[in-house]
Amino acid sequence: MRNGSLATASGQPVYKTVRTSRLYEQIVQQIEDSILKGVLKPGDQLPAERELAQRFGVSRTAVREAVKALREKGLVEAYSGRGTFITDGTSQVIRQSLDLMTRIGQQEGSVHLSELRQMLEPQIAALAATRIEEQLLATMREAVVVMDRSLHDPDAYIEADLDFHLAMAEAVGNPLILSLLDSIVGLLREQRRRIFEVDGGPERGQFHHKRVLEAIEQRDPEKTRAAMRDHLEQVREDSLGPSRGKKPVAGEFLAPGG
Repeated sequence: MRNGSLATASGQPVYKTVRTSRLYEQIVQQIEDSILKGVLKPGDQLPAERELAQRFGVSRTAVREAVKALREKGLVEAYSGRGTFITDGTSQVIRQSLDLMTRIGQQEGSVHLSELRQMLEPQIAALAATRIEEQLLATMREAVVVMDRSLHDPDAYIEADLDFHLAMAEAVGNPLILSLLDSIVGLLREQRRRIFEVDGGPERGQFHHKRVLEAIEQRDPEKTRAAMRDHLEQVREDSLGPSRGKKPVAGEFLAPGG
């Protein structure tokens, strides 16, 4: 590697070692070039942080700064526990438009988001029940475990909640679904934060998550669809705000199958 280039496997982008100030900007530029040339395509996963640091010959801090900049440009999206993926480049525009729409009419926007999810996610869940592979099923199980131990930690709970739903969408194997959900991740995160502030909201969410997971484990699409519909009705009610939140129902927060 005396010439400063970093060899990669066939079909992988070839990066050059960066050596001047503002290292992260040079990393961003090289990854952008790979996207523009079609070497990196929507849905492709970037190597892990440690591997990228080795390829570029920089610290992991520089890589983290570069990934943050790429996310802000809407070129990549990072998913906790799964990695960083190239987006289609239009997601950021869609996300900004939807964010603006929701902020203009906060309450009405929340209702619209709930309605959109009620139209999409039951079918996504039903398809996932017939197509999911063990790796993504394991991701969903782990997300449930994290949520169970994070009922008083909104950040950890919300990220695990997103992981749960995105793993289910990924299981369908349709990149358009992932692109659509990617465009509303910010809105979904805000909706979950409102629900977390509702008395009993996280516990109710967990009750429904476990029902959905159980149905998927049974590979039962109709049961999964029904469980997701029930979950989204709970989401709709709780997302209207703390004043509309309801107290936990006795016996509601049982383990899967309860």
